Amino acid sequence: MAKADTALIALSYRYFMAVADAGSVRSASRRLNVAASAISRQLIQLEDQLGVALFDRSGRGLLLAPAGAILLRGLRAAALGHETTLDELGALKGLKRGLLRVATVESISVSILPDMLLDFAQHFPGIEVAVTVAGSDAVTSLVRDLQADLGFTFNPTSLEGLESVAGRDLQLGATMSPLHPLANARRLSLAECAGHPLAWPSQGLSLRAILDTVPAARRVRPAFECNSLRLMASLARRGSCIAFQTPIGIEQELASGTLVWVPLTDKKLPLDRLKLVRRQGLGARPAVDAFIDIARRRLPSV
Repeated sequence: MAKADTALIALSYRYFMAVADAGSVRSASRRLNVAASAISRQLIQLEDQLGVALFDRSGRGLLLAPAGAILLRGLRAAALGHETTLDELGALKGLKRGLLRVATVESISVSILPDMLLDFAQHFPGIEVAVTVAGSDAVTSLVRDLQADLGFTFNPTSLEGLESVAGRDLQLGATMSPLHPLANARRLSLAECAGHPLAWPSQGLSLRAILDTVPAARRVRPAFECNSLRLMASLARRGSCIAFQTPIGIEQELASGTLVWVPLTDKKLPLDRLKLVRRQGLGARPAVDAFIDIARRRLPSV
């Protein structure tokens, strides 16, 4: 949350939000440069005033109690309302100040998002942009919980409470070194790739859920299992290993010829669905709307 926002919130609430985000009084103390004892006193006073426990103190860290989760959502909503007001005031000045929070999956952060950010900064230099890189479902949670204004995600498990404002359907392919025996193929099946060492996406990645729909995936015994597309691409670039993804995030390697991308043609293989999402039911925010316009222009056409 921006300093301008927390300055308008009561001190006890500011300390509560800091502890909730940091997971402990000690971590919040370091972030705020405030004595831990002062933070603890404010939390105790706040719980006494509200008549409820805000944290579960039974473990080593501080976990939000149900009442704490409700309070945190309410405070974030209030902060978002303040940001919206600042955006509207900023619109009168030509969007000269404000904060935009963007959550994104890893592959988008490598090549597509930097160009969008530079384009946005050129047109709106007074708007601060805070970027968080996370997994697909974590991105949607950040947007749903008002911790991000926009989120780039692939194949989200649920869009409840969200709306898609831009997107593309992308085909999956096999990536490999140009020296790989299959590098000259025009198309490949997963079964054909499985005869070679594979870098396979870990459970929890949206890419894994897509590949698991192919019957041949049940027979895959990968050489590597990774939760990073960049690591899988690096393994493929260095030798005999095959990895899998869309061309997003490896554009430079494909252009330079250090990686080859061959489309997968397995029947009923789902497309990889890229979506830019925002929270439903929020009023217009000029900074958010301006970034959406840039994203729609700069998303790949295929």
